[in-house]
Amino acid sequence: MTALEQRIDYEFKNPELLSQALTHPSLSHERHAEVHDNQRMEFLGDAVLQLVLTEELYSRFPRFDEGVLTKLRSRLVSKDALSSLGLRLELGQFLLMGKGEHNTGGRERPSTLADAYEAVIGAVYLDAGIEAAKAFILHEFAESLIEIDEEPEELNPKGTLQETLQAMSTSSPSYEILSENGPDHAKTFRAMVESEGTELGRGEGASKKLAEIEAAKDALLNRAWEKESQHPCE
Repeated sequence: MTALEQRIDYEFKNPELLSQALTHPSLSHERHAEVHDNQRMEFLGDAVLQLVLTEELYSRFPRFDEGVLTKLRSRLVSKDALSSLGLRLELGQFLLMGKGEHNTGGRERPSTLADAYEAVIGAVYLDAGIEAAKAFILHEFAESLIEIDEEPEELNPKGTLQETLQAMSTSSPSYEILSENGPDHAKTFRAMVESEGTELGRGEGASKKLAEIEAAKDALLNRAWEKESQHPCE
């Protein structure tokens, strides 16, 4: 667990809490014995995460009403967002799970990564209290909060693009980072978004996420899928 503690920049006073946070329910099912898995800790971590981000959004955006703040919080704590954070920390490689779950791709399953991520937050809270959990959460969500600072309205170009495309078919947009340039402290990323083999837009930003947001904006502006439907034989 030391490698993960270094990755999250937090050392547990009680390492058993981290172990439990990383224990998938499948381990208990497979062993036919009681194992303290991460479900209860995930429940706690979800509540702590909601509280910390609610307070942060409330403080950052005093002119926003309840509805807008709720949308912004939902954007931050969606399962997709949490699984991406879990993937960034490579939580999958540290999970304790049954062989069956492992063999069916459980370590990469988005819902599993999101649940484990919330459980880690719960473990930090139990280990050192709300201030430690808050410091961890705000560090982890720093980039996402910067994105909201730069585009604070409830507009979510990536979400809007996905909803638009799924209204026409079951396809979802996929993003690719085409390049990154500049020194580490001032990188510029270039991203592309496509769907069903058709390029929809490109964008640049100071982070991968910001570049993807700009690509989604470009796609919504160009609306290439409408041009495709107008010329189906071309």
